[in-house]
Amino acid sequence: MPHDRFDRKTCPSLVVLADDLSGAAECASVLPSCRSIALAPAETPPPGETLVADLDTRRRTVTQAAGLVAQAVRRHGGDGVRLLKKSDSLLRGHFAAEASAFAAGAGGLVVATALPAGGRTVRDGVVRLHGTPLHHTDAWHAEPGPPPRSVAEALGVDASVVPLTEIRAGIPHLEHRLRSGLAGGAAMVCDAETDADLDAVAEALLRLPETVRTIGSGGITAALGRLSGTAEHRAGPGRPGAGRRPVVVVVGTAHPGAGAQIAQLTRRGARHIAFHAAPLLAHPDGSHPAVAALTVPDSTVLVLSIAPTTVVDPAASPHLGRALARTVARFLPGEADLVLTGGETARSLLDELSVTALLPVGQVHHGAVLCRTADGRGVVTRPGSFGGTDSLVRMVGALREQTGHEVPLTPHTSDGGPR
Repeated sequence: MPHDRFDRKTCPSLVVLADDLSGAAECASVLPSCRSIALAPAETPPPGETLVADLDTRRRTVTQAAGLVAQAVRRHGGDGVRLLKKSDSLLRGHFAAEASAFAAGAGGLVVATALPAGGRTVRDGVVRLHGTPLHHTDAWHAEPGPPPRSVAEALGVDASVVPLTEIRAGIPHLEHRLRSGLAGGAAMVCDAETDADLDAVAEALLRLPETVRTIGSGGITAALGRLSGTAEHRAGPGRPGAGRRPVVVVVGTAHPGAGAQIAQLTRRGARHIAFHAAPLLAHPDGSHPAVAALTVPDSTVLVLSIAPTTVVDPAASPHLGRALARTVARFLPGEADLVLTGGETARSLLDELSVTALLPVGQVHHGAVLCRTADGRGVVTRPGSFGGTDSLVRMVGALREQTGHEVPLTPHTSDGGPR
């Protein structure tokens, strides 16, 4: 389906099933026909429209995650609907179990996990991070096991690699290669090193039957978005006084770069409170005694994070994220805007606030997405591993000005907090 022949009214619905909130927001921001991000079961959209649903499976057990994916496929997998499963570009999460549930009953499975904008590519079926094979990096330092050596190994099913030579051989050739491989029953793993590679995969996908399902990162989602025309204005009404409202930044990621991002904010006057793990886990309901009298005045930027430790315990991470979210929800001012990094923590906090849908407004930078709640609260989400050292500054700036431009923060003299 070439770009200049796109007709939304004649296209099937697209339903994107994401495993966490930041990934859902990433997808929604690059799909022009997406109107909202569902955090609760929602209706299948009409023809030509897109639904992005956060299934919130990353913080579930393997069995729970597979069950949620299977339920979503049953809900949305009817005639006239194309299904895409958003996966982590580094194959984290319950990749194999969710892929199996997603592929059940499909007419075939195409897998495209590359995300060139984030330095994640796939060559010879092996995920590479800035050119280094995933299994030779420390990208899985917070995961419970070693990284897979290939996409096929992560899938745990019979898979056939479509190499770059075939990805770049022209759309008719690629379409034929995918059709012939799918007819043989194998999952088709697509190599890609550039956005142009993903554009080719996306165009070939749209020539395949709707019963063929796709697993991929935000990269293939963005490629589908590029084929579907220009984004329409989606900024709904916000709350008045964007520059005066407090901004609460919740950093729920163990990524090593988080400290440098927080430092950029504190140098501009933001207050930073780092909670140590033991007290948070001792008060899983959010009743940490140190926040009983905590206030967030107008124009203040407050950063909340979990204090770094020498060893990351993967088993404790979900509990820490939930405890941090509940702690924040206990004192969060109703007028405060939010910056949330780490999909699990972001979803936990929005659940505590009873938010069931977000309106995507646009990207601040790659992966950082400005959204609004139904009552106009600004929310910027971002995966924990994304962004340079100025990422949090830019995200706060987007809320202050409703743009991606950096703005000065209100000075604050204290950077202490509960231990």
